Amino acid sequence: MAHSHSKPRSKRPASTPEETAVLREDSQMDFAAAQAPEPRAALGVHRSDAAFRPIIFQRDESVIHLGNVRDLYARWAAPTVIVSDGAYGLGSFPGDPHTIDGLAEWYRPHIEAWTRHALPETTLWFWNSELGWATVHPLLVEAGWEFRNCHVWDKGIAHIAGNANTKTLRKFPVVTEVCVQYAKRTSFEQGGVRMSMKDWLRYEWIRAGLPLWKTNDACGVKNAATRKYFTADHLWYFPPPDAFDALARYANAHGKPAGRPYFSRDGKRPMTGAEWSRMRAKFKCDAGITNVWNEPAVRGIERLKEKGQCIHMNQKPLRLLEMILRASSEEGDVVWEPFGGLCSATIAAHKLRRRALAAECVAEFFNIAIKRLDNYDIF
Repeated sequence: MAHSHSKPRSKRPASTPEETAVLREDSQMDFAAAQAPEPRAALGVHRSDAAFRPIIFQRDESVIHLGNVRDLYARWAAPTVIVSDGAYGLGSFPGDPHTIDGLAEWYRPHIEAWTRHALPETTLWFWNSELGWATVHPLLVEAGWEFRNCHVWDKGIAHIAGNANTKTLRKFPVVTEVCVQYAKRTSFEQGGVRMSMKDWLRYEWIRAGLPLWKTNDACGVKNAATRKYFTADHLWYFPPPDAFDALARYANAHGKPAGRPYFSRDGKRPMTGAEWSRMRAKFKCDAGITNVWNEPAVRGIERLKEKGQCIHMNQKPLRLLEMILRASSEEGDVVWEPFGGLCSATIAAHKLRRRALAAECVAEFFNIAIKRLDNYDIF
């Protein structure tokens, strides 16, 4: 049975003839052999060879590509959320290194692309083993991603399945993975100097020639503005949009005329509160949720199998993916899933009415993923 909140099912061509989507009811179609029109160089697609063809499947605003995601980043709309579930250094899928040696270099071109195309409000959810994440974390920080939280997926004691040889491994059985939350670091440039949001707020107010205590008058509070929004220490609070609007209005009305506009990014007009609100990642959390997620490994009808064997060893629970998407995005926002696999994040995004853009380079997984997206809500 279809979910009551799902959109009416529709299949339509992609937005340009060069991105013709392969769409039909027969899910047994050989997508790898399908003939799509030759992409133009203007689309930013880098041909790996003369036979390159973009193969894509689209349902509503969610799209899954068969191909190398590095050829696609520049064509995709900027993301509000990136869900990364790529190499673990375990040799568990084609292209995954067998050890963590070189894992950071495996991710480097992807992280560079994420940084280049992300918005100030983009959240990155980085799934990996504890050791894999620790290996890649310095590269993420170097590229401008700020650590927010490490979430531990506890799969429970049943995940051991009696196969842990602790005498040989010399460690306790592992039943966890991590999903680490990052936000893109926002900075402002003033006079050739890059500043944090906190420093820029203080700089602009002082540049206006106003004493800091006047920020309280501007916001109509006793001391909250100086104590929260203009403190120089680690207790700084992000001013909400209405407070930012009040501060910008006051500074431009009472500050030095020669320095106007104040609180401007383009030097022509002050930022609005709405624009200011988009300078940090979206986030909202339901009560009762912590950074430890007690959720069994995927099993039952959700677990995809063939002849009794799991099709993909790294399948994530839809419930967890829906939870992180609800926390960091809204309806209509763009979700990237660069390492699709079975494209569980794309399924969750479509279900929640987000716009998913996914890529998978293994044809077998791509074919299964598009069947999931096409049919996940009809039973």
